[in-house]
Amino acid sequence: MSAVLDLAPGTEEGIATALRNAAAPLAVEGNGSKRGMLRPVQASRTLSTRNLTGITLYRPQEMVLSARAGTTLPEIEAALAEKNQIIVPEPPDLRALMGAEDAPPPTIGGLVAANLSGPRRITGFALRDAVLGIRFVNGAGEVLRSGGRVHKNVTGLDLCKLLAGSHGTLGIITEVTLKLGPAAARTATLAVPVEDEAAGIAVLSTGLTSPYGITGAAMLPAGAAVAGLSGPLALLRLEDVEASVNYRMGRLQVALPGGRVLEGEESRALWRAIRDASPLVPGEGEAVWRLSLRPSAAPFAVGALRAAIGARCLLDWGGGLVWAVGPATESAHAAVMEAARASGGTFTLFRAPDALRAAIAVIPPEPPALAAIAARVKAALDPAGRLNPGRMRAGV
Repeated sequence: MSAVLDLAPGTEEGIATALRNAAAPLAVEGNGSKRGMLRPVQASRTLSTRNLTGITLYRPQEMVLSARAGTTLPEIEAALAEKNQIIVPEPPDLRALMGAEDAPPPTIGGLVAANLSGPRRITGFALRDAVLGIRFVNGAGEVLRSGGRVHKNVTGLDLCKLLAGSHGTLGIITEVTLKLGPAAARTATLAVPVEDEAAGIAVLSTGLTSPYGITGAAMLPAGAAVAGLSGPLALLRLEDVEASVNYRMGRLQVALPGGRVLEGEESRALWRAIRDASPLVPGEGEAVWRLSLRPSAAPFAVGALRAAIGARCLLDWGGGLVWAVGPATESAHAAVMEAARASGGTFTLFRAPDALRAAIAVIPPEPPALAAIAARVKAALDPAGRLNPGRMRAGV
């Protein structure tokens, strides 16, 4: 059921009041850039945080920032750039991938709710790990908070990680506090030509197991062109002060000869494209999946998907993340599920027509014990089932 945007309060209390007064379930979103992700929400009205905007706290010396949920990613990044700081997990802007190019930019609340992280995830730092504190409204219309605005905080239950990745099914995030990191003085990328995914994974593995501090490891597929480069290429990023990058890049080139070095804005533009998966923008009648698996299994999974559905694939996280684009059909989805299963990984359907999303499992089933825990958490935070029903699983 398609929801119509008709509720967009500008205050946290307005969000809480809307929930307390709701007579039926609500579809929860920020700017709607990820509306086509997972399953269609079974609600006739939408409650948006798009008007809940503004940075409420920024302490550059402490590397801490708080912003209301509807504050857009570009607004936050612009404020951080003035102080040479960044959100370390570099959350992506997936509007082009999701076919929502005309939508406003993604909001920080929506990004945390989906727990979306970019190439720097390989450093062991997901977006949920950057969340120090959170304010949210539960399904009963109660305003709750977890965490705080300092790095060393042990107050109360850690609901931050519970809300991150819940896709608005447990509560409506109204404010997020993030820990930040310093922006690198210099960035450079080594682009190494490879024959196929197996060779690409070998190059990425060499970089990641080296002592040179790789902060991005991806593979541009054959037929893709970004920042003047054409795949297939293995891509390794270095970030730090200039002297450090110079030394480490020199050593990396000795270990992996024959590559081209991209500097500065050329390197940054390349990794923005990888972050947003823009080399794989789908066409009419195509769907988008994301597979998470061990990097050594990526060549098998990509080969299986190409053979079964002619998939176009992009590798990130050293091969641990595979973006795949293919026909928006149930048989193609079955092939993706099988490739994930055979690779010992998991899958997420990121984009497909509503009819397909409503008819299939968009994420793997939970083990019974975990499903029972999830049901109890849902009952505690959203007892009436008002928040994004059906978003992740049918009837939930």
